[in-house]
Amino acid sequence: MALAELYTQYNRVWIPDNEEVWQSAEITKNYKAGDSFLHVQLEDGTELSYPVDPAALPPLRNPDILVGENDLTALSYLHEPAVLHNLKIRFVESKLIYTYSGIILVAINPYKQLPIYGDAIIHAYSGQNMGDMDPHIFAVAEEAYKQMARNNKNQSIIVSGESGAGKTVSARYTMRYFATVSKSSSNADVEDKVLASNPITEAVGNAKTTRNDNSSRFGKYTEISFDQSYQIIGANMRTYLLEKSRVVFQSENERNYHIFYQLCASAMQPEYEHLKLGSAEEFNYTRMGGSTVIEGVDDRANMVETQKTFSLLGLKKDFQMDVFKMLAAILHLGNVEIAAVGDERSSINKHLSIFCELLDLNCDKMARWLCHRKIVTTSETVVKPMTRAQAVNARDALAKKIYSHLFDFIVERINQALQFPGKQHTFIGVLDIYGFETFDVNSFEQFCINYANEKLQQQFNLHVFKLEQEEYMKEDIPWTLIDFYDNQPVIDLIEAKMGILELLDEECLLPHGKDENWLQKLYNNFVNKNALFEKPRMSNTSFIIQHFADKVEYKCEGFLEKNRDTVHEVLIEILKESKVCDKHSAINIKSARPVLKSPNKQLRTTVGSKFRNSLSLLMVTLNATTPHYVRCIKPNDEKLPFEFDSKRVAQQLRACGVLETIRISAQSYPSRWTYIEFFSRYSILMAQQELSINDKKQICKIVLQRLIQDPNQYQFGRTKIFFRAGQVAYLEKLRSDRLRQACTLLQRRVRGWLQRRRFLALRRAALTVQQYYRGQQAITARNLKETWAAIVIQKYCRGYLVRRLCQLIHVAAVTIQAYTRGFLARKKYRKVQPIKHLISVTGNNSCSVKNMNTIAIIPILYLFRVWFLYLLRENHGLLERLTNLASAHMNDVDTIQKLESELEKLTAQKKTFEEKGKKYKEDKIHYGHLHTNGSVLHSRLSTEDLEHLNEDGELWFAYEGLKKATRLVQFFSVSRTPSCDLEDKSKDQWNISVSCLYYRENCFSPVVCSTMTISLSINLAVTVILCLTAEALVPTVPKEYIGMMEYKKEDEERIIQNLILDLKPRGVVVNMIPGLPAHILFMCVRYADYLNDADMLKSFMNVTIDGIKQVVKEHSEDFEMLSFWLSNTYYFLNCLKQYSGEEEFMKHNTPRQNKNCLKHFDLSEYRQILSDLAIQIYHQFIIVMENNIQHMIVPGMLEYESLQGISGLKPTGFRKRSSSIDDTDTYTMTSILQQLSYFYSTMCQNGLDSELLKQAVKQLFFLIGAVTLNSLFLRKDMCSCRKGMQIRCNISYMEEWLKDKNLQSSNAKETLEPLSQAAWLLQVKKITDDDAKEICEHCTSLSTVQIVKILNSYTPIDDFEKRVTPSFVRKVQAMLNNREDVPQLMLDTKHLFQVTFPFTPSPHALELIQVPSSFKLGFLTRV
Repeated sequence: MALAELYTQYNRVWIPDNEEVWQSAEITKNYKAGDSFLHVQLEDGTELSYPVDPAALPPLRNPDILVGENDLTALSYLHEPAVLHNLKIRFVESKLIYTYSGIILVAINPYKQLPIYGDAIIHAYSGQNMGDMDPHIFAVAEEAYKQMARNNKNQSIIVSGESGAGKTVSARYTMRYFATVSKSSSNADVEDKVLASNPITEAVGNAKTTRNDNSSRFGKYTEISFDQSYQIIGANMRTYLLEKSRVVFQSENERNYHIFYQLCASAMQPEYEHLKLGSAEEFNYTRMGGSTVIEGVDDRANMVETQKTFSLLGLKKDFQMDVFKMLAAILHLGNVEIAAVGDERSSINKHLSIFCELLDLNCDKMARWLCHRKIVTTSETVVKPMTRAQAVNARDALAKKIYSHLFDFIVERINQALQFPGKQHTFIGVLDIYGFETFDVNSFEQFCINYANEKLQQQFNLHVFKLEQEEYMKEDIPWTLIDFYDNQPVIDLIEAKMGILELLDEECLLPHGKDENWLQKLYNNFVNKNALFEKPRMSNTSFIIQHFADKVEYKCEGFLEKNRDTVHEVLIEILKESKVCDKHSAINIKSARPVLKSPNKQLRTTVGSKFRNSLSLLMVTLNATTPHYVRCIKPNDEKLPFEFDSKRVAQQLRACGVLETIRISAQSYPSRWTYIEFFSRYSILMAQQELSINDKKQICKIVLQRLIQDPNQYQFGRTKIFFRAGQVAYLEKLRSDRLRQACTLLQRRVRGWLQRRRFLALRRAALTVQQYYRGQQAITARNLKETWAAIVIQKYCRGYLVRRLCQLIHVAAVTIQAYTRGFLARKKYRKVQPIKHLISVTGNNSCSVKNMNTIAIIPILYLFRVWFLYLLRENHGLLERLTNLASAHMNDVDTIQKLESELEKLTAQKKTFEEKGKKYKEDKIHYGHLHTNGSVLHSRLSTEDLEHLNEDGELWFAYEGLKKATRLVQFFSVSRTPSCDLEDKSKDQWNISVSCLYYRENCFSPVVCSTMTISLSINLAVTVILCLTAEALVPTVPKEYIGMMEYKKEDEERIIQNLILDLKPRGVVVNMIPGLPAHILFMCVRYADYLNDADMLKSFMNVTIDGIKQVVKEHSEDFEMLSFWLSNTYYFLNCLKQYSGEEEFMKHNTPRQNKNCLKHFDLSEYRQILSDLAIQIYHQFIIVMENNIQHMIVPGMLEYESLQGISGLKPTGFRKRSSSIDDTDTYTMTSILQQLSYFYSTMCQNGLDSELLKQAVKQLFFLIGAVTLNSLFLRKDMCSCRKGMQIRCNISYMEEWLKDKNLQSSNAKETLEPLSQAAWLLQVKKITDDDAKEICEHCTSLSTVQIVKILNSYTPIDDFEKRVTPSFVRKVQAMLNNREDVPQLMLDTKHLFQVTFPFTPSPHALELIQVPSSFKLGFLTRV
């Protein structure tokens, strides 16, 4: 697609603006190729015809959906206005100070303390990929640390920016991050020493400037050394370009180095009285800028902190005091007044004596040589007095020299304190150096700084170029050479042979070298010969160099003096006599300008050459590492929080190389999407046929080939799709158009439905109105008369018809009655007629047999009727009786079956009973009387009864079974001997039992059954049951246990080994009562208490506790083992309480349990030890659970999208999210629930108390909520309405899990309340005052900082959503001002709720507990 085709109506462009650099405008008319004007409308509504060059159209503005991205390379259009606008939106509206730009982290100084640097934030970024979290300095540090550990390669972090941009703070945070994540348990103070070096170097090397209250006036490269375990073992520091001139001169509203003001603020302290200091206003070197105090800074408190860090580094008090003496001496030296004596002579006052006293110098010699100089020639040495100006310069040069060497010495001592034995494995270097500088007046310092930045920029360009090439090769994309700015010509201009620095050094060697002479050499060598060097038109004292960032004009005044760094040799010799200086070798100053024995030999090193050498060494170091870049930006010159000056920021973006990175990226394929991201984002543009393909990668290729006709606009890599500039914006336009069409279609359908519904309602209303209207019209006088007449006619007509019908019915009824009465009369007559005839015959005594039969039949029929009714009643009774007999019969069958089972058991003893047959005969005589009873019963049974009872053979089967049972019982009775010592009552019961069995055998024999009645059989069945009950009551005499385990003292180790150390919970817990090992241990304790053996009890308790500690230590990462022993420790503790004999623990005991209480010893001390041990096991138990589930939380709760249609993936730029690279093997919400279920089932199997289980679940739910919420705070891409829906859905799943496990009372749900409110906040409307009020009322579990963070981070996923305006955020913040909460952003994921161990008495009786054979405790004996 041609670029000109994108300049259509409603698209937006950027046009230059004098105030804001760039201004947004909307195109009001389609642009046609070749047009000279572009019709646009500014944001304020102004219509404008903007003149354009068809070859260079104004830059297009990115879609709103891409604005505010974490990575500038994710933007479709990569150019300066897009970068500037994106940074402004993030900084001003979202309050986000960090943004990626490819491999660069852009950090904008907020001029405000932000709650984003705590240890919780460090732990949140630790172990994370850069693309997974919001941009942060910790993310860069983590990436460097991770690459060092993964690749075993040294790393470097290059922090640059102009003064006041925040370089020092950024470097300090990276070092703090390394010290936190790589802490060594064996050498914990190393990290503290590394961090302690920062306050000292800042005190002696930082100062207040007009741009920054804590400006670093030197460059610093710190190497942090790591061992093979990647733990810090030491550090080393190199410094560059200390601003020595600040010691003797400060501009207006600036200060000298902080250490001077800290000393002056502490002057009244007793230990500093000998320094003879006063307030900072009393000294020339500290009052020169007119600003001795920094608002909000306590110099005295900082002095205390400086002393502490000195001590932490091992620098003793006497060393510190000597350093302070030298610093005080510099202040006093600055107060030495030099008076002019004539035109060529000068003299000093007596203030020099304090300086000499502090440094232990000869005051007269110092006074002499401050005003005189020695000139050495080949023939003689001449002492010449100096003018006042020369003497002042000599004094200031001496002060600068002393401070410079003191600074170097302090750095050297810090390095000595950070030295480490052995060899470093790897290191990470942190470079904190000036960024590119350009002022109204630029001198030697700016020249050196910009020279260093040229070198760093060259290294940066080569690294970016290399990364681009590696990316192309990795993705199998054809490599095309990218044109990028090479600043090697500028570097050659400065450092090459006969370059600027070499000419400067050459001029410095000349005895009468001057700045003007040197400048003239530059003009002669480079003007009109080198395009990068220019001579100003209006000046003969300056020169211009075209740097990579901008043109800079340098004034030559002072170049030679600063390059020489001159101090007179005599003054150096006097300083060498100082005992203070010599004591620590702090001042080892050689002659600044030695005697020139040969004018052709260069015998001294200038500042420029020294800096060039150190810079070359630094570049060698950096090139051997993997660099990471942090570019610090100063948003405004007034130090106002979150104020964005577009001009200043644009100037710095050009200077720090960010725009160069963007330009390099834009030349190739700047937009890069993974196939998963592309599919998720643009599936709406895919046809149904395309979506049916299983391979997502193939789908993306087919769709792109259809949507973008020009194949040169994209490339397919192995894992990513590469787009040229503008193509993503084109795809976004297509997507927006498709969504707009879908919305239009939906609106059309809905509006049609609403209109039809409205039409039908109107139609119904119209018909109703018409109906009533017509009825109203019909109601007139004539109509009323006609209606009345009709009613009268109807009345008479209806009456006539009713009367006629009534008459017909009456006639019919009478006729029916007549016929019916006649029929009944005739029937009655026919019945009476035979009797009448019989009476008449009887009266005449004429009777025959036939007539008699007729007369007798009537009473017989009546009798039959009565008998029939009687039989029916009898039949009903018999049926009820039969039902009862059937049920009784079934009971008999059950009883017989039970007897059969008993017979089978007794069969095995048959052989034993047969040997005692003689005894059986005697017993048979004893039971002989039962035969008589059987005969009596036999006589009472008829043959029919026998057949009735035995018709199905069941009684015969029962008879055979009872017969066998009787024999076995008789044999069993024979085996009984008097030696059993049973009581008489027991013997009687036994005899009754045997009698009953014998009675059953004979009574149920076929002969007896033949004469038995039904009622008797039922009685016999009841008797059998009673006999069985009597048998069951025959007692055996078991052994009675008292709930102890007898053991020997030498068995203690075996008990602990088998019961604690070797016991495996899996496989045995299923068949165990909860806490069985604990109960066994307590039964052993009871035995020791029973013996009243204190030594035995103490020994057993100690080995038991040690054994539990040992098994917990050996299995500190085994969740099942920890769960098992947490449960048993808890039960053991409860047993000690339950049987302690204390009333509060005996309330729920049974009387038998109370008898098992300890008798002789109080084990309360051991209870406390066990309680502490249980807490320790619980904490380790929680840690293991958290470690097992923590890596699932963010992917499952936050990243995984289970709800269809809510995917919100957007381009992520150079830094890819790990979740966007591969969607296989990712954790889901189901993974979390499965892990929770595993924890729950394991705890239940191990018998963990329900209250402890609830506390553990509550702790887990808190962790899940806290980790998810913390990640949400640090991931702007997740703060969207759709993600809020997903989070609330996931929370509902967790609540369902609680309900399913019946854990609602655990208060676990309440721990998710902050996360739930955050999800609600993402979904709720955020526009009006009512919305703000509702947010304040609802979000009670979130702090003000957290609410504001979510509102600032809220990111629309589609163009149809709106951003939260800054005014709305301020409104909410104002409403929350009265809320008293902790201004803390992150939740503490390490927080542990206080654990309580409730007392739950054991329901198990100790005397009934048996030891499983799997425990291998056969040597224990139950007592």
